[in-house]
Amino acid sequence: MLHPALVPSAALGAFVGLILALTGAGGAIIAVPLLVFGLGLEVAQAAPIGLLAVGLSAGVGALLALREGKVRYKAAALMAACGALVSPFGLWVAHRVPDAPLTLAFAAVLAMVAVRMFRQRSGATHGGPELAPSGLPCRLNAERGKLDWTAPCARALALSGALSGFLSGLLGVGGGFVIVPALKRASDIPMQGIVATSLAVIALVSSAGVAASAASGHMLWAGALPFAAGALAGMLGGRGVAHRVSGVRLQQSFAAFAGCVAIGMAVKAALAMHASGWF
Repeated sequence: MLHPALVPSAALGAFVGLILALTGAGGAIIAVPLLVFGLGLEVAQAAPIGLLAVGLSAGVGALLALREGKVRYKAAALMAACGALVSPFGLWVAHRVPDAPLTLAFAAVLAMVAVRMFRQRSGATHGGPELAPSGLPCRLNAERGKLDWTAPCARALALSGALSGFLSGLLGVGGGFVIVPALKRASDIPMQGIVATSLAVIALVSSAGVAASAASGHMLWAGALPFAAGALAGMLGGRGVAHRVSGVRLQQSFAAFAGCVAIGMAVKAALAMHASGWF
């Protein structure tokens, strides 16, 4: 007999994988809200499941991009190493904070991401081509085609990797919404390389979070496995249609959807806090 959560969990995972394939980062941030609303889980329960699904699908995407030579693997390794060190601390905090405040924190992060994505894409429709600013800490060497490593470059990548790792443990997000803007601000890597590198970091950092969750007994495998399988299928299917979809319209639509989800999570958290006598 099938587990009652098998089909809805797999369907939600497929949606996450599809968005991840189309945006390079967006699917990770909506995995936990879909599990909270779709399966009735708490944020701390949903976070490890989201990490497993996002890490698996991002790993496949990163391997395909690595084969195409788009991943900056040294930068990804540094960011992921720092993230993996901090991720268990985020997980430790998540299981010591009540669900309502944690849900409210997730809603705030999701709203911030939605606003930033919408503003960036709105600006992209009106502005001209983006030029790489001077004075970037990480710059590609024109002759070698690789990053010139400096102390400011290593510091910028390490800090963004650590922040990504903490949020992945705390909220179950892959951290692409931190990594992609950080690489855009700190380097002149082309956007395709940034997305590919982000997927590699997400996969590695998520693996650390999943391992920590499994070791501590916080992984709900009955919901996690079908969700992860669905995300992988959605990721592979999404890669086949990504080039046919308007990037600007896609990002704006996703930003609007994420904003609505953030409002829903904030309302849910506020009602729970009111019922518990917080205010």
